[in-house]
Amino acid sequence: MTIRIGLTGWGDHPALYSDRTRSEEKLSAYASHFPVVEVDTAFYAIQPVTRYEKWLKETPESFSFVIKAFQQLTGHDRESRTVQEAKDLMKRYEESIQPVWENGQVNALLFQFPPWFDVRKENIRKLRYIREWMEDYPLALEFRNRSWFDPSYYEQTLSFMKNQQWIHSICDEPQAGEGSVPRVLVPTHPEKTLVRFHGRNIHGWNKNGRKDWRSVRFLYRYNEEELQEWKEQALKLEKMTPEVTLLFNNNSGGDAADNAKEMQELLDIKYEDLNPRQMDLFNF
Repeated sequence: MTIRIGLTGWGDHPALYSDRTRSEEKLSAYASHFPVVEVDTAFYAIQPVTRYEKWLKETPESFSFVIKAFQQLTGHDRESRTVQEAKDLMKRYEESIQPVWENGQVNALLFQFPPWFDVRKENIRKLRYIREWMEDYPLALEFRNRSWFDPSYYEQTLSFMKNQQWIHSICDEPQAGEGSVPRVLVPTHPEKTLVRFHGRNIHGWNKNGRKDWRSVRFLYRYNEEELQEWKEQALKLEKMTPEVTLLFNNNSGGDAADNAKEMQELLDIKYEDLNPRQMDLFNF
């Protein structure tokens, strides 16, 4: 049984780095703190193979990556594609991640769908295609539309995910209407469960006319009571799934790293095989 704790991305966590840490050194430094990271840059562009090769050199062999699916694969660009066009795009994405896959360091490929991806036949068909095209990979599924967990579809959604062997990406997030999902603490994959902590900033979750909406959306710091509650939930999930990965995404105010460290303490987890920690000779 394993619980891995990490963050979404490694560039914007000043609590982990000294003032002298250059941007190209941050992943190596990050991997001295945590055993897993989410590659959020893969959402914005299909990354070059050489970049994944570089990241592998900067991390231990035991380190793992949750790689987000490219936004055009999840429909965030709102463009229409034929099945063949979508399949070709998926092939490009698959080819890009091969270094990590061949090295055995893929924790999961995260398909996070947009708030308008609701429960309907064509969307279910899309999920079937993706699962078929990526048959060999551990795929995590995260909804941003609560219709999937409406009482009339709740059991069918979970049954579908189990049958298709989708890893459930369980969300802790504000309950802010149709574009948010409830916390559903049900594993759907025999080996893996993913939990992503988005914070509970209900006023910042939706646009609400704010120009700085994106920068404040994940502005939230979990308090001790909330983390203690999640400690109990994580231990329950661990009994149902051999691998549980907890990723903190509440970083609009730089809180994710601290909360992840606090969760690690609550669970009394000490990770081995991390990168060596760089010692600052002037701070001891």
